[in-house]
Amino acid sequence: MNQLEIDQIKKHFGDHTAVNGISLEVREGEIFGLLGGNGAGKTTTMRMVLGLILPDSGRIMWKGQPYHDGLRQSMGYLPEERGLYPKIKVSEQIVYLAELRGMSRKEADKKLKEWLDKFEVPEYYNKKVEELSKGNQQKIQFIAAVIHNPDILILDEAFSGLDPVNVELLKKTVLELRNEGKTILFSSHRMDHVEELCQNICILHKSNVVLKGNLREIKSTFPKERIILETDKEVQGLEGIQGVTAVHQRENGLEIRISDIQSAQPILKAAMEQANVSRFQVMEPTLNEIFIKKVGREHE
Repeated sequence: MNQLEIDQIKKHFGDHTAVNGISLEVREGEIFGLLGGNGAGKTTTMRMVLGLILPDSGRIMWKGQPYHDGLRQSMGYLPEERGLYPKIKVSEQIVYLAELRGMSRKEADKKLKEWLDKFEVPEYYNKKVEELSKGNQQKIQFIAAVIHNPDILILDEAFSGLDPVNVELLKKTVLELRNEGKTILFSSHRMDHVEELCQNICILHKSNVVLKGNLREIKSTFPKERIILETDKEVQGLEGIQGVTAVHQRENGLEIRISDIQSAQPILKAAMEQANVSRFQVMEPTLNEIFIKKVGREHE
């Protein structure tokens, strides 16, 4: 049984259609990627999943049951917007929020210290949120979402404002939570993060689903249009090969754009006739390239 099932949900705000018939399934122990530009319907969908707003039609099922108040203690939500009180100490508000989720004050305090140690910031315990950088505020907000050990996590732009070191720290943490069996609905503007973390995705555009399914299977249906070539000498004349649309210089070689996969062998043959080839790789399309093909522009 799927942990989460969304079946043809719709949501209107006046004359505006925010979500138009979205359906998807998320398994236990899965990170599911929900993608789309601003106004696509991602956040509205997440808020309906959380029970914060109700769909106008369709249904949302948790383990075969409709939403009920008992789910609140088993859910964790990291919103895209900052939601912490800037002038209150980290310890005071995180413990309070954990108590709202059913934890005792003692257990919440213990878990907070464990999470601060895990994120290598134990000194933030008595600091006010406004004293922290935006990135560290995001780490504290992440702790607020997971401190009560929820089974279900809704992460909307979880890595926003983080430097590369802290992005890797949180990615590792999200994967650990998945391996513990958590069900995670994940949204990010960074397509490379989605590719690393998610097995299944859904792309929304103007409140509609434009692409949904297993990421690897989706990639296999799109043409391979890039070749990476690295050689010990300069290679000339590739632009003249049929099917080659562009040749770009890279730091360690060439990126060759093709319109037909049949061009790959003539490119390799021409390169080997002029130099020793250390790398020749026909690249699968990136999620960002797929997004642009389906939506017509880069992810905002």
